Amino acid sequence: MLPIVYHPDYMAPLKPGHRFPMSKYGYLRQSLIADGLLPQVGGYLAPAPARFSEIAACHAPDYVDRVFTQTCRPDEVRRIGLPDTERVARRARLSAAGTTLAARLALEHGAACNAAGGSHHAGPEGGAGFCVFNDVAVAARALLDAGQVSRVLILDLDVHQGDGTARIFADCPAVHTFSLHAERNYPAVKAVSDEDVALPDGIGDAAYLAVLAGVLPKLLAEVRPEIVFYNAGVDPHEADRLGRLSLSDAGLAEREAYVFATVRTAGIPVVGVLGGGYDTDMPALGARHAAMFRAAAAELARG
Repeated sequence: MLPIVYHPDYMAPLKPGHRFPMSKYGYLRQSLIADGLLPQVGGYLAPAPARFSEIAACHAPDYVDRVFTQTCRPDEVRRIGLPDTERVARRARLSAAGTTLAARLALEHGAACNAAGGSHHAGPEGGAGFCVFNDVAVAARALLDAGQVSRVLILDLDVHQGDGTARIFADCPAVHTFSLHAERNYPAVKAVSDEDVALPDGIGDAAYLAVLAGVLPKLLAEVRPEIVFYNAGVDPHEADRLGRLSLSDAGLAEREAYVFATVRTAGIPVVGVLGGGYDTDMPALGARHAAMFRAAAAELARG
């Protein structure tokens, strides 16, 4: 059975009409129930909020303190795009802890998924782009510091570049950052990952999957990671309002199946996180995100 990490407080209250689709986490859970991956009640593993020290291992301590105490500067709030509230801070702490828990479960079971996470725009100095704390960075650092792994690959397939992650690990040879993203999308000024592949607008299923197939086996062979963090953003979808690429539902499902099969065939544990996805049709968006969980569960079932 696929270990799934979830918490009801992955959703924080926002003003009506806010651009961030906070309710998608609830719709994702409903999709997972419909798919038989979660029962109607419970069935998930809930994290406790990440501690200050865990988050400050990746972000400036003064910034972390301002988030914890809801004293962020106006410019920080603008960059993040989410309100400076206790519920938003709690959500960010839970998400970081959830990805850390999922990573440890992946080491034990071969794969696990966090039903949140992928906040890859948060960098060493602070948050940005709806990202308060970089959950994958916090989790990778926790595993490295605990001696549970010595080599990490971060595979970021969100449509936006994983700029914050790249900056956090710019001088860390134990972590290899890879980002496959739309060239003309946010952020306007890109960071430098260990490897970046920028795609032209409008690329569809076949071309996208061919690019991925051309890089993933090579990455695994050269990096030789002991765990893969997979940011499975669904914003490359053709209907995504912040995308610029043109993948279909079938294309995204094929992407997820390919990633989990390729990584697991190589004998490497993989932890999936949600990443971006922006649509006004919340049930459709939740179902889109659920494809990662279906692929991970199917791969674990194959052994």
